Amino acid sequence: MIDGLIDETRIRMDKSIHSLTERLNGIRTGRASLALIEKIQVSYYGTMTPLNQVASLSVPDSRTVLIQPWDKTALPEVEKAISKSDLGINPMNDGTIVRLNFPQLTEERRREMTKVVKKIGEEAKVAIRAIRRDINEDLKKQGKTSELSEDEVKRSQDTVQKITDELIEHIDELIVDKEAEIMEV
Repeated sequence: MIDGLIDETRIRMDKSIHSLTERLNGIRTGRASLALIEKIQVSYYGTMTPLNQVASLSVPDSRTVLIQPWDKTALPEVEKAISKSDLGINPMNDGTIVRLNFPQLTEERRREMTKVVKKIGEEAKVAIRAIRRDINEDLKKQGKTSELSEDEVKRSQDTVQKITDELIEHIDELIVDKEAEIMEV
């Protein structure tokens, strides 16, 4: 029973870490990355479809992303979807491919991005702590209904706290790494 709660804790917290990693990968660092455009949805024959299912994506150099739709009639829809996204980049269409040129980030913009990264990191920490709180409440309830002894509840709460501390530290490392990546010129 306790092992099930501890396993559930680990799974739920790992999902939060995975979500954080995906959000951090979607933040622009001044370098071209496919992670920036993977979430873009394109209207393809009336159906919203992920960009990577409509076109071939490549990064020929550190500042450029090439998008080559498999169906040339989808080119205007791809271009429109990129324009509507929050990338802030104007796509260039040469008739067969869409080219995205990522300009170098200014120092001011880099500092703004690090603030966004810190905010995302704090949100992930709050999510981890909320999971800890929920699990601890479940443990206390089981202790009151005498399914578990007080010692078992205390040991389990200590284990949950160790997992929480470990993952909060991991979040801090991810944030520091992303900030360094953003500030790199």
